[in-house]
Amino acid sequence: MKTTTPGQSAAPAYISPGLTERTAASTMELDGTTVAFWTCEPLRPGPATRTILVIHGFRGDHHGLLRVADQLPEMRIIMPDLPGFGTSGPFQSGPHSVERYGQFITDFMAALELGPDTVLLGHSFGSIIAAHFVADHPSAVNPLILINPIAAPALEGPKGIMTRLAVLYYRLAARLPRPLGLALLRSPLIVRVMSEAMAKTRDRNLRRFIHGQHHAYFSAFANRDSLLESFTASVSSHVAEVAGRLALPVLLIAGEKDEIATLPDQHRLVALLPDAELKVIPGVGHLIHYETPAPAANYIRSFLQEHPA
Repeated sequence: MKTTTPGQSAAPAYISPGLTERTAASTMELDGTTVAFWTCEPLRPGPATRTILVIHGFRGDHHGLLRVADQLPEMRIIMPDLPGFGTSGPFQSGPHSVERYGQFITDFMAALELGPDTVLLGHSFGSIIAAHFVADHPSAVNPLILINPIAAPALEGPKGIMTRLAVLYYRLAARLPRPLGLALLRSPLIVRVMSEAMAKTRDRNLRRFIHGQHHAYFSAFANRDSLLESFTASVSSHVAEVAGRLALPVLLIAGEKDEIATLPDQHRLVALLPDAELKVIPGVGHLIHYETPAPAANYIRSFLQEHPA
C-alpha cells in the first residue's frame, strides 16, 4: 500500500483548505483490482470520533462526498472510489453487481482492519450496496447511514419511463463502436442536462460548482462494460427489498424535492425498517451531498451521538 498527500482541485469556496490538510490518498490491490481511496483524519480526535466508510453513487467517485466530510472534522472518514469508477480499476472477475460490490466492502474492510464499530454510509446507488451488504453481514458495521437512498424499484412508478430510456441509452452506448459509444457516454451536453435536472439550488455559484464537479468526474469510469453492469445493478435492486433484515439503527437522509428517490418512497421505507429514523432536508433533491452538506452532517453527528460505539 502506498500513501501520498494529494492536492484538492475543488473550488475553495466549497471545499475548505482544512480538508486538504487532513486528507491522504492511498491505493491497494484487492483480487487483482487497483483500488484508490482517501482517508480524512479527524482534526480533534475525541470520544465522538468514529470511522465512517463512505460508498458513493453511480458514476460518481469519492469527490461527491467531500463536502459532507468537510463538515465532520471530528470524524475519520474513508472514501474509496468503487471498482470501475474514478481512479479505481474494474473488477477482474465477476460482474459489477450489488453482490460483488458487497464482497468488495468485505475485502476492503479486512485489508484496513476495520471492525464492527465502523459506520457505513451509502449515497444513492451506494445506499443499495450498503443496505444489501448489511443484510448479508448483520454484525459487520454499526450503525448504517443512507443519503438519498434508493427506496423503491427504479423501473416502477412515474419514474419508470425515464429509467427505461436510461437503460436504452447505456445499452446503445455499450454496443456502438468504441469511439462512438464513449462519445455518447461522455457527451458534455448529456452530462449538463443531467446535472441541471438534479440541481435544485438557486445559488448560481453553487450550481456552477455542481456542474463543474459532474463534468470533471461523471465520466471517470473504467470501461463501457463495467459501466453497463453497474447501471443494471443500480436499477435492478433497491433498499426496501432488504429493509426487514436491517436490524441495526439506520438513518435515512432524504431530499424534499428528490425526483429519483422520492419522498413518498422514503416514508414507506422507514416504515419497513425495524430501527430507523428519517430526516428530510427541504428544498433539495438528489444532491444533498453537494447542496446541503451542513444539515446532512448535523443529522449524522446527532445520530452517532445517539448510537455511540
